[in-house]
Amino acid sequence: MSFKEAPASDHAALVAAGVQLVDVREPEETAAASVPGVTLIPLGQLPERLGELDSTRPVALLCRSGGRSGKAAEFLVAQGFTDVTNLVGGMMSLGLQD
Repeated sequence: MSFKEAPASDHAALVAAGVQLVDVREPEETAAASVPGVTLIPLGQLPERLGELDSTRPVALLCRSGGRSGKAAEFLVAQGFTDVTNLVGGMMSLGLQD
């Protein structure tokens, strides 16, 4: 099984639909800009914080450009998550980060 991809601009619609939105950037990056409804779990902390996510609900992942969130999506799929979306383009595509 693999993950889906969607434009980062879909983040608000996904949150409204009940998707768990996870930002895998570092805290200092999120201090500059973040989006409503997001849970911050830096990529390096994802393995030990996996229990904070509900594997039965859809998850969408966001980062600066889509690279780290893609790695996080691969990790979640490997852990048995079945509905995972990488938000491609990340915060940069939203104009919220350089």
